Amino acid sequence: QVQLVESGGGLVQPGGSLRLACAASGFPFSDSNMSWVRQAPGKELERVASIAPSGRGTSYLGSVKGRFAISRDNAQSILYLQMNNLKTEDTAIYYCAQACTVADDTVRRCDDRGQGTQVTVSS
Repeated sequence: QVQLVESGGGLVQPGGSLRLACAASGFPFSDSNMSWVRQAPGKELERVASIAPSGRGTSYLGSVKGRFAISRDNAQSILYLQMNNLKTEDTAIYYCAQACTVADDTVRRCDDRGQGTQVTVSS
């Protein structure tokens, strides 16, 4: 049974930082493309960042490039998202997901997705 459990969300002021983590189990994590996706109220699910199984290939939503960094620990089956210089528009529920199909950064489907963690950026 696939399990993806996110942690690390919370309330932070603009310009602040958060680090999200996702503990994965029930599937071959080290062989899987992994992503962080997010959904803000009234908006579609969008792909924030993706990482190849080896960890060497990454890609980012344009609005987060240079501020967010995705990484993974295949030995521990953990996915991370370091978020710096957070902006109010980053407020959303963030999900860890595997094997997502994306078109123009809009997520069409993912094989599996966690329950999500709320990130709120507000002064």
